[in-house]
Amino acid sequence: MTQPLPAPHVPRSEMGAEYLKTLSQRDADPADLIKQVVADDLVTVAYQGRFLASPVFLSAAERRTLAADLLMVHTLLTQLPERLFGGDIGALARAVGMTDTQASVVERAAKAGPQLLPLARSDLYRGADGFKLLELNITSALGGFENAGINRAMLTHPALSEFVAEHRLGYVDTLRGIVDTLFAECAAHIEEGRRPVVALVDWPESFLSYEPRLKVMAALFDGMGIDAIPCHVGHIRENDGHLELDGQRIDVVYRFFLVEEIVTPADAALVEPILRAVEKGTVGLFSRLDAELYGNKGALAMLSDDRNRSAFSAEERACIDRFLPWTRYVRRTATDLHGQEIDLVQHAVAQQQDLILKPTLLHGGNGIVPGWTVTADEWKARLSEAMDGPYVVQQRIRPLPETFPADEGNGTQELFLNWGVFLTDPTVTGEDGYNGCLVRGSTDPQVGVVSMSGGARVACAFHETSEPA
Repeated sequence: MTQPLPAPHVPRSEMGAEYLKTLSQRDADPADLIKQVVADDLVTVAYQGRFLASPVFLSAAERRTLAADLLMVHTLLTQLPERLFGGDIGALARAVGMTDTQASVVERAAKAGPQLLPLARSDLYRGADGFKLLELNITSALGGFENAGINRAMLTHPALSEFVAEHRLGYVDTLRGIVDTLFAECAAHIEEGRRPVVALVDWPESFLSYEPRLKVMAALFDGMGIDAIPCHVGHIRENDGHLELDGQRIDVVYRFFLVEEIVTPADAALVEPILRAVEKGTVGLFSRLDAELYGNKGALAMLSDDRNRSAFSAEERACIDRFLPWTRYVRRTATDLHGQEIDLVQHAVAQQQDLILKPTLLHGGNGIVPGWTVTADEWKARLSEAMDGPYVVQQRIRPLPETFPADEGNGTQELFLNWGVFLTDPTVTGEDGYNGCLVRGSTDPQVGVVSMSGGARVACAFHETSEPA
C-alpha cells in the first residue's frame, strides 16, 4: 500500500491540487500512469520514457485568456512588415538577423506560397503575475505533435479517467488541428476523395536524428487519410514542373527544415526546386518559409520595444505589457521597463541575474546564455560579442514551482514548468484556437532553459470543458 501524498505546499492550479488529493484518497500509485504511456510505442519514440507522473490542468478562464493573447500576438507579429517596414518583408528579415540569401528565400515564398494561417507553439512560464510568453514558434516544424497520445494512454488509468469525467475535462488532439490547418492552407493541392501525398521534408543533417519521429508522424497521418513520406530536401526530384519522391508525385511539402539551415548558395540550391514548384502552383508548401520570420525572437523584441508603441492600439499595447517580458536587441542604447533611454550594456551588467541572452535565429535552446549561470566576466564578454548582432536580451521570468507526484516511489516533488501551448486558427479548428499543450518540467529552480536535452520530463494537459473527454 502506498503512503498518502502530502498536501501541496507550493502553488498549483486548484484542479491540480484536487487531483493530488484524489490520488491520495484512492491510494493510487501515480507511477502507474507512466507505465501506460511507456507502453505506447508511438509516444515513446519521441520522449523515451521521460514522462511526469501527472498531467497538468487548465481552467476554462486560463484557456480562453491564453488563446486570445496568443492569437493577438500572432496577428501582431505577422503584421510587422506592414506596421513597421512599409510592407517590405525582406527589410524585416534583415532586421531580425537573416542573411541576404535567407531574406530572398522568405520573400519569394511569401509571394508564392499559400495563405499563412495561425499555427504555432508557445513557450510559456507561469510567473507570479500570470503566464508570460518567452517565445512563439511559428512554423510547421513543431515538436510535441504526438502529445494527445499521452492523454489517451493516461486515460486508461481509472483514477485519472474517473477524475476527468467527474470534472468534465477534455483535451485537444494537436495533430488533428495541424492536419486541419494543412488541409485549409493547401486546399488547392488536395483533391477531394483522394488521399493526398505529403512529403515530410527535413534537412539532410537533422534528418539523421529526426527520421524516427517523422516515421511516427507518417504512421499517425496514415490513420487520418494521408500518405506521408519522411525524407529530406536532397531526396526530392523535379519532373516537368512537379515534385516527385521515389517516382511518386507530391501534393504537399510539409516543411520540417528551417530557414536558419539555408546559409550558403549550395543550401539555397537544395530548396530551389521546392520554391520553383510553389511559384508554379504545382505543389503546396506547409508552412510558408517566412513563418519563422514572425516567430523570430527579434520580432518579439520589436513588439516589446517602447519605440514602436505608436504602431499598436491601446488594446494591443495592453496585451504586450501583460503577456511579454521586457525584450530588447543588444544595441548600445535601449529603453527600460518604463520607456526611458538607457545604456544597454550598463543595464545588462547591473541586472545580470535577471536577464537572459538569446540569438534571434537559432532554436531548441542553442546559443542561449542565462545571466545567472555564468560569471560576470563571461557575461560581459558574451554581451560584447552579441553587440549589434542578431541577439536579444530578455527579462528573466521565474516560474512558480508546482507540486507533482514523485517520478518514483511515494511523496511529491517540486517542478518548474515550460508550458508549450499550441495555437491554430479558430475558423479552421473551431472554438478559440487553443490546440493542446505539452508541458516540460525540471526539478532545477535555476534552470535557464527547460528542455529535454537539459533533463526535463514531459506531461500532457487537460482543460475544463462542458463535455467529458
